[in-house]
Amino acid sequence: MYRKYILTSIALSLSGFAFAQTFMQGLGINLVMQSLPGYSVKPVVGIIYSPKFSFFEKDHSSLTVGLPVSLAYAGTYDTMAGKETVINIRLMLDAPLMINYNYGAGSNKKDADRFGFFAGIGFGYHTNPYADNKSDSLAYIESGFGPVFNTGLRFAKDPHHNFEFRFSYMKALDVSKSNIFSIGAIFNW
Repeated sequence: MYRKYILTSIALSLSGFAFAQTFMQGLGINLVMQSLPGYSVKPVVGIIYSPKFSFFEKDHSSLTVGLPVSLAYAGTYDTMAGKETVINIRLMLDAPLMINYNYGAGSNKKDADRFGFFAGIGFGYHTNPYADNKSDSLAYIESGFGPVFNTGLRFAKDPHHNFEFRFSYMKALDVSKSNIFSIGAIFNW
């Protein structure tokens, strides 16, 4: 199911390329935390790659569509009848398709402002392993889709490069109704 979402997101991002005025991308680190009642919340640090296409630009602002994908390895352990411990290393994936309003630095490659900000909404997919607090004997994979909000600040190094500090929140619409928070830092070019 999530493969369809990822492929659709990529196709939508690529279709925007035909109308895009500017392609921008960034790479950085992202701290992701998933809140589930009754389960351990362990922060996961991952790599974030953030491609985006600007489809509407003004002198100091723009609208972009982007897919900031975070990947990380997350570990859980299973204790089988108190005898053996099995460590599971699984993939954490966070992939929201976002539409952002950008102002100032980083809004487009011509803007010479030293400071900027962005905010946006979208819809995302998230999957992450977690362990049961009560038994420590089971590891689960939570995955789901949901609405996403993100915001952040940008500080320009020059008109073509900037540092971005971002925050995002996703509410999963699956049975868990989990909350997914992330805080990241990205170098954009």
